[in-house]
Amino acid sequence: MNFKGNTLALICGGGPAPGINNVIASVTIEARNNGWDVLGICDGFSRLATANKRVIPLTIDMVSRIHTEGGSILRTSRFNPTKSEQTLKTVVENLVDLGVTHIVTIGGDDTAYAAYKLSEFAREKLGLNIHFVHVPKTIDNDLPLPEGLPTFGFETARALGAELVMNLMEDAKTMGRWFLVVTMGRSSGHLALGIGKSASATLTVIPEEFEGDTICLKHIIDIMSGAIIKRLALEKDHGVIVAAEGLISKIPSQELAAIDSIEKDDYGHVRYAEINFSDVLKKQLNGELKKMGIPISVQNKEIGYEVRCAPPNPFDVEYTRNLGYGAFEFLAGGGTNAVITIQNNQLTPIPFDEIVDPATGKMRIRLVDTNSLQYRIAKEYMIRLERGDFASEFLLNKMSRIANMTPQQFVEKYGYVAGL
Repeated sequence: MNFKGNTLALICGGGPAPGINNVIASVTIEARNNGWDVLGICDGFSRLATANKRVIPLTIDMVSRIHTEGGSILRTSRFNPTKSEQTLKTVVENLVDLGVTHIVTIGGDDTAYAAYKLSEFAREKLGLNIHFVHVPKTIDNDLPLPEGLPTFGFETARALGAELVMNLMEDAKTMGRWFLVVTMGRSSGHLALGIGKSASATLTVIPEEFEGDTICLKHIIDIMSGAIIKRLALEKDHGVIVAAEGLISKIPSQELAAIDSIEKDDYGHVRYAEINFSDVLKKQLNGELKKMGIPISVQNKEIGYEVRCAPPNPFDVEYTRNLGYGAFEFLAGGGTNAVITIQNNQLTPIPFDEIVDPATGKMRIRLVDTNSLQYRIAKEYMIRLERGDFASEFLLNKMSRIANMTPQQFVEKYGYVAGL
């Protein structure tokens, strides 16, 4: 085939994830081998919205050995080009000026939505056809792909996160202490659960395990302190708790506002962007343990930035090579407006319209299915207060003594955590 006259632009949006460079390399090599020009757009959509656009003509020699590197040679940005019609117009006009006929976006739900709106604007407002395909990327693993199909970067992030937590588990065992680890995952608990299960953490807490739209902070702390008490009753003075940062989005703002360490604006509203969630949980948990006279001090750590720009592991190297190839093949065949996936060992584009939430117009969020085998097995190996713990007179008495309560007081405080 001869595809001369086609110019493909590569755009990275959102936060980093291991494997971005290999998608860039894979698309570039395949496109160049088929006679296409390839442009790397630097800093996501941000520069395309100004007169200061920065573009790198990509060649095979430039990208042939970047497949094992972390980060992004084009950098990335969270800039949103859909904020106004004028911004959309500027971005589209800059792409047209560059001669762009096709776009491969690499990113999460926001980046895919931006590409969809750009293509729509070009078609409906300017009468131009700019074909796009999206390669799903996020360490959160929360894009609406078929069950069991990860977003690229997740497996590397999980592996590195699990290694860090295993090191903390050994430190906790050696020193007789507890750690509280909060992982990235703004809406879902995939990364926290993946890390916790892989590292055999003592307990993992994710937002999906709670019913309803809100989560009481006290409920989270009671799950954690209850696990610590149960572990002490089992003659173990150490452990690691993993929690998803997405929990914070479900905690009512008035609860957070009541915490002294939370920063507020001039109107008394919580500054969510300034919250160190692991610090909040640590202070609340330590305060609860101290109130019960339990001589344990929990240390906190956050995992996220350490794993976002790591070199991809072999799984993600192979996965991103395949996705990049599939993205070009889809565009070369005349396709547009889809997310590229691999299902049953076949390249399977999912039309963007099929994964859009009608209420928001954006991609749906894939949450952890708490009824799935994966979650049920993960939970089975955690240390949590369970119904059977309250039915055992011996264990109940032991836990009550540790918490400096009567058995009745312990049941009244913690029974709901076990579903009593």
